[in-house]
Order: sequence, then C-alpha cells, then structure tokens
Amino acid sequence: MSYYPPRQSTIFLSDKVFVWGLSIILASYLFFIIALIGYDIFYMIDGSAGNGNPILNALSQPEIRYSIILSLLSCSLTAFLSLGVAIPIGYILARYSFKGKNLLDAILDIPIVLPPLVIGISLLIMFQFPPFSTPFAHYLPVDKLFGMESFNELVVYQIPAVILAQFFVAAAFAIRTMKATFEHINPRCEQVALSLGCNRLQAFSRVVLPESASGIVTAWTLAWARSLGEFGPLLVFAGATRGKTEVLSTTVFLELSVGNLETAVAVSLIMIISAISVLIVARLWGNDSGALL
Repeated sequence: MSYYPPRQSTIFLSDKVFVWGLSIILASYLFFIIALIGYDIFYMIDGSAGNGNPILNALSQPEIRYSIILSLLSCSLTAFLSLGVAIPIGYILARYSFKGKNLLDAILDIPIVLPPLVIGISLLIMFQFPPFSTPFAHYLPVDKLFGMESFNELVVYQIPAVILAQFFVAAAFAIRTMKATFEHINPRCEQVALSLGCNRLQAFSRVVLPESASGIVTAWTLAWARSLGEFGPLLVFAGATRGKTEVLSTTVFLELSVGNLETAVAVSLIMIISAISVLIVARLWGNDSGALL
C-alpha cells in the first residue's frame, strides 16, 4: 500500500482555517467585554444632557463617597488577609503529599462553588452559635467591647462582617493562584538552599518567595477584584445600611431598588474604573519587562 502525504497547499489551508476559527472566537468574546463597558459609557453620555456629569453627581453624595472609601479599605485589607492564608496553604498543597490532600483541596474550593447567598446565610447562622454568640465576659475580663456583648454583635451587620464576607470568597481564589505559582517554581533551588545550611523558613523566605513575586501580585489582584464585586454574602451577612456597611456593590443595588438607574450605572462605572486601574498596576508591577503590551 502506498502512502501519499497531503499536499502543502492543503496543510496551509487547514492551518489558516484553524487560526481564523480561533481568532473569531477571541474577537467575539472580546467584543462582548468591550461592549459591556462601552454601552455603559454611551448610556451615561446619552442621558447626561443638561444634568451634568452623572459620575460627578454621584460623587457629590456623601453616602456614595462613604461607600467608595469603605470599599477601597475593605478590599485592600481583605486582599492582604487573603495573601496571609493563601501563601502558606498554597505552599503546603504544592510541596507536600499527605493522606487526605485531595479531600483538603476539594474543601478549599467550596467557597468558589457555593452560591453567594448560601455563603451569607451560612455565615449568619454560624455567628448564632458558640463561641461567636458567647459573651465576652466568658473569655475576657470585660462585659462589653466597643459597646458589644459578644462577637455576634461585634461582627454581624457591622464593618467586620463586610471584611469577613469578602475574605471568605476572595481567599479561595488567592489560594488557587498561589498553589499554581508554587507548583511552577522548580523545587531544586530550594533543595540547594537547604543543602547549603538554610532551614526551611530561610529557604522559603530567601528563595521561594522572591521567585513567586509575580504570583503574589496576581493573587492579591484577584482577591481585591473579587472583593470589590462581592454582593450576595454582604447583603445577607453585613446588610446594606447607608453610611455604615454600604459598599459599592450594595450601592448599585440600593440605587436600582429606588429606580435611580443613572446613579447605579455611574457607580458601576466607578467600580469598573477601579478594577481596571488595579489590574493595570498589577500587570505593570508583576510583569518583569515592565510593559503592559
């Protein structure tokens, strides 16, 4: 039986069709992303005639300024807290093998796959039981702390609830990122450091951490962006009280609930600008070449 290889023209044609197919999928998805933002901007421009700049009008409201400040502070704190657990957990999952590792890995993904409202309800219920509902006097030599009698009163529907609800989901994404980062770092360099007299902590801090700098930046960025967009757990566990636990995502909900679509879109654009700015800074900082393009 004779074998006749395909002609070069046929091979080149199939390659072009394959590349064009991939390009069409990429262009279509990219169009929808740009359109989501572009039509928001168009709506603001089209409906702002004679009413001034909708974003400036939104920023003139003290409630929205408060939600912006609380969002920036809570998201930044949540991102750092997420790194505090993501780095050691990601390192353990990437470097060590032990019984029950697959089960542990699956449990750590639960905050990602759970519906947001379920997370909020579960947090709310958890704080109804000890030790969270136990009075401070049982653990500390004080009857009240900041005017609250227990962790339940101190956290639920207060600012700490905002941070905790954001952290519960954002940390899971940071852990996934750090695990992948450590898995791509060659363990041989760490082993060389150990053979030269370093202990585990020294090898980790002097060899592994510097190598994982870009992954740490990416994990922080993902945690920050995920915290900014968190809504379901916040609404249930922290509430949406004006001037107290209101963040940008709940501001959009509150404005929509009263039919103020223009302000809701303006706040949405503020969130988009904030998220894009953080992503750009993270890309520039985390990229070794120092270039975005």
